[in-house]
Amino acid sequence: MEILKVENLSKTYGTGEARVEALRDVSFSMDRGEFGAVVGVSGSGKSTLLNCIGGLDTADSGKVFLNGKDIFAMGEDERTIFRRQSIGFVFQSFHLIPELNVEQNIIFPILLDYKKPDKDRVEEILEVLGLENRRRHLPGQLSGGQQQRAAIGRALITRPALVLADEPTGNLDSQSSRDVMDLLCRAARHYQQTVLMITHNMNLTTWADRVFQVADGRLGELGGGRK
Repeated sequence: MEILKVENLSKTYGTGEARVEALRDVSFSMDRGEFGAVVGVSGSGKSTLLNCIGGLDTADSGKVFLNGKDIFAMGEDERTIFRRQSIGFVFQSFHLIPELNVEQNIIFPILLDYKKPDKDRVEEILEVLGLENRRRHLPGQLSGGQQQRAAIGRALITRPALVLADEPTGNLDSQSSRDVMDLLCRAARHYQQTVLMITHNMNLTTWADRVFQVADGRLGELGGGRK
């Protein structure tokens, strides 16, 4: 089942000699439960691609469909709500709220919609993350790997159709990186969520079903990289 469809996406920054074509007519699609990795050198356009797909940035032309809905056709408020409910984000720098403990950080997206968290779902997420004994800890009391696991829990708690991960292991040691990749794989395999990750580390593509490369704003598919 097709979850994500990107059609002829183009994005340009600057004008004149400073003009940069960050994305050039990018098209691809992903099915439910697929794990895709996007590689490319710094400045190749991969972060711009992720931001446009996630509705954090708008394209100059082209369309992005998530579950059949064109995110660029939505108003700003509608897109914000849709993004919060349908897309989970995992960033390199965690972006946890320092005043909230692990459990509170994980359920925060649900509280934003004035909904009551499912207790069984919260317990399952904490168990999968291995954070049951850290649920009352603040981010500052956690290791980098534990903070990233909490951030992944926050991304998964709403059962989003799509998880977007931007260099999710960039600040982690090798063991924590493997743990994080295993968790993202679990999101795809066990929860049947579509995961799209950008990385500069080709070694991480071995976890992915499909590997894409962005070069000079153009997207090509390198094939499968799954372990």
